[in-house]
Amino acid sequence: MNEGNGSGMTRKSLSEGWNTPANLVTYARIILVVVFIVLTVVAGPMGRDDLTLRWVAAVLFIVAASTDKIDGYLARSRNEVTELGKLMDPIADKLLMCSALIVFSAFGEFAFAWVITVLFLVREVGITVMRFFVMERPGGKVIAAAWPGKLKTVFQSIALSMYMLPVWSLADVIAPGVDWTFWYYGLSYVMLLVALVLCLYSGGVYLYNTFGAPKGHAR
Repeated sequence: MNEGNGSGMTRKSLSEGWNTPANLVTYARIILVVVFIVLTVVAGPMGRDDLTLRWVAAVLFIVAASTDKIDGYLARSRNEVTELGKLMDPIADKLLMCSALIVFSAFGEFAFAWVITVLFLVREVGITVMRFFVMERPGGKVIAAAWPGKLKTVFQSIALSMYMLPVWSLADVIAPGVDWTFWYYGLSYVMLLVALVLCLYSGGVYLYNTFGAPKGHAR
């Protein structure tokens, strides 16, 4: 049932449009996250326990990250943007990215892994909880992700996709005797740090727009 917000307007129910094509794609992405986690864990650090599974997990990760644009496109093109979609789409992204970060940290695949992961988790979990809080306020509604958060997702997706790909196994195939993988993983790390900065900045923007911006000036 829609709830009034005190101004004669009604708020859309969260369950309205739960079975739209866009939302079905979002659900599929969440299922891919589970499969991705299992394969990555079984493959072991850097995929050294099972290289094939690491490659498969990397492909699934890239597919899951890339389909973020598909559900958004479907929702807009079909005029089926729903409150549930605006809530679940970023959650699907967070589940994918945060699960990858946790696995990488457990495997120790990059420097200061747990510090970086905890900072990401604090921001992502905090903002997700706050979305529910804002949604439940009188007249509240789900606030869609702003451009800094979307840009963060792009850098994070690329960085983690690069880490997922076990390119170390190709070192002697592509350029024998050249330590090009050092620069490859170095670039991955820099992009991850850029994503972290954008992550913290976008979190601050969200907090300001939710609680600090003067009425009528929130972005």
